[in-house]
Amino acid sequence: MDSKMSLEQKNKWKNDVIAVLLLGIFAFFINRGIEIKGLYMDDLYLWSCYGEQSFLEFNFPIGSTRFRFLYYLMAWLELALVGNHAGWFVPINIVLNIFVAAQVYWFGTKLSGSRGSGFLAGILYLLSRMSYYQISQVYGLMETAATAMALGILILLYFQVNGKGKDKGFYSACALYFAICFVHERYLALLPLLYLALLLSHKKGQKFNWKKWAAPAVSFGAVMGIRRLAIGSVLPAGTGGTQVADTFSIKEAVWYALCQVGYVFGCNAGPEHLNGMSWQDSPRWIKLFVILSNLVLLALVLAFLVKMIRTRKQFPVYLKNILLFLTFIALCIGASSVTVRVEMRWVYVSYTAALLFLCYMLGVLREPGECGEERRHNSQRIFNTAVCTGIFFLYFLLTLPAEDFYRGKYPNLYFWPNQLRYNSLAEETYERYGDDIFGKTIYIIGNTYQMSEFTADTFFKVFDKERKAEGTRIEFIDSILEVGQVTENMVILREDPKHNGFRDITEMVQSLKCEIITGYYRDGWMDEHAKIRVMAGAEGTICLKFMFPGILNGGEITTIYADGKLAAELPVTESIYYQKIEAEPYQIVELEFQHNFHMQNAQEKRGEDRLAVIVEIEAD
Repeated sequence: MDSKMSLEQKNKWKNDVIAVLLLGIFAFFINRGIEIKGLYMDDLYLWSCYGEQSFLEFNFPIGSTRFRFLYYLMAWLELALVGNHAGWFVPINIVLNIFVAAQVYWFGTKLSGSRGSGFLAGILYLLSRMSYYQISQVYGLMETAATAMALGILILLYFQVNGKGKDKGFYSACALYFAICFVHERYLALLPLLYLALLLSHKKGQKFNWKKWAAPAVSFGAVMGIRRLAIGSVLPAGTGGTQVADTFSIKEAVWYALCQVGYVFGCNAGPEHLNGMSWQDSPRWIKLFVILSNLVLLALVLAFLVKMIRTRKQFPVYLKNILLFLTFIALCIGASSVTVRVEMRWVYVSYTAALLFLCYMLGVLREPGECGEERRHNSQRIFNTAVCTGIFFLYFLLTLPAEDFYRGKYPNLYFWPNQLRYNSLAEETYERYGDDIFGKTIYIIGNTYQMSEFTADTFFKVFDKERKAEGTRIEFIDSILEVGQVTENMVILREDPKHNGFRDITEMVQSLKCEIITGYYRDGWMDEHAKIRVMAGAEGTICLKFMFPGILNGGEITTIYADGKLAAELPVTESIYYQKIEAEPYQIVELEFQHNFHMQNAQEKRGEDRLAVIVEIEAD
């Protein structure tokens, strides 16, 4: 018997492992194409604080507008792990989101009594368009951690209400509430849920336990006290640098709450820059899929209500769980409605809780009525499970096209173009040149992207193991005419607004400024005979510096022709000698060189003629 139970247990674990692995594969597939190659704005500032502050200063920002020391601890660990590999952030974010999907799968399976339904809940969680921020930004760690902790509170309280957990589960929920408030203060709003769970789990005649009733207040009081000491305020700050106390409006809060309800049911109720494409602008076929999926939900809800009414003995239990789930969703929606806008990432927790509530309803529908004998009872349960899972799968099939379509509209999100631009900046600089980029001056033609001074000063430090990128700087120019001859310490980029990126035009500008016809090489070496075309600078003067590292025997001469006319005939009496060529501003001059000498014992011959001198060209 023990071996049989052990085998069954092993099979359960095997099935769970396979399910989580499949969730992981789906997570990487659905988020393909999302990349973080360069940091900017909040992410770059977070990295900068990590690099410049001590551990205590970073994790406990006394006097700041926000005090999220548990999140900052997680961020500190993540930044320490990633180091100068910015490309690791997205894979890490995906892996963390897989853990939450596994949490949804596990609890969804418990609620529905079906691994299939739990697995579909995990897939729908990963598929959601609301995951954009958690995957594509370094700060996504904060949202993922808060989601996992909020769902943890819901799970613990569900067991408390249904008598499946001991008091330590409720105390754990209180501790988790304390913790989540220092990941994101939005979840201060979950305090009433703790007291609702106490009310719903209280049994008639049960002795009053003052410790349980005091625990939520102690957690809340501790949070408020710490916030007061750390930042001088107990009120949470709003988004975009605003203060909730200054911007709160009941009318707007109600509207934002309704918008979030719309988001949960597949309707992009907000403006395009916050969701990719608004409901009004969405194509008809997408609206049709959303409406059909909601009709499936409506049918399930009606079936659930009928089952509730017909099962009178279980009616109080069903009602308690409905109150628990709906209150959790309502509090999360309410907490996200008090600021100046609604972003989809804030609705992610509410949407996930709705998926779990759906699993709960499927679990209720799965249970058969009074069937008599046990075999018929089990057969009815198997049939109900198959039907419920099939209906849930139909809901998934109807949801898939809309979610996938809206994911394709991520480039319309307010921060997405900037992320693409800084990904491109990283590609055209660090990915192309590697560590050689450090110490170079990066000239960017135009500044329509309005790169901040902080970004320009900090961007390349992310890629340096020493976090310094010494000598590396960004300069903005209006035209390639503003730079002289292109040297090895220069990179020239131009903005590419059509593709939200940058293009490296260093070689093109280098060829324009100094076009090699024959006998000259980019490292400065010149053959006995050479011909180049050089663009003069604003002053029209081309300065030539010759260096002969060999032995002068006397009689060495360098002859220079400019546009076919003799410009200079230089007797070489020293190892280093100079010559200036006068031209019109920005004129392209064809220069021809003839040296009646060459480098003795040269180990290398690059062209038909022998190497003669090293030439540096300046044309500012």
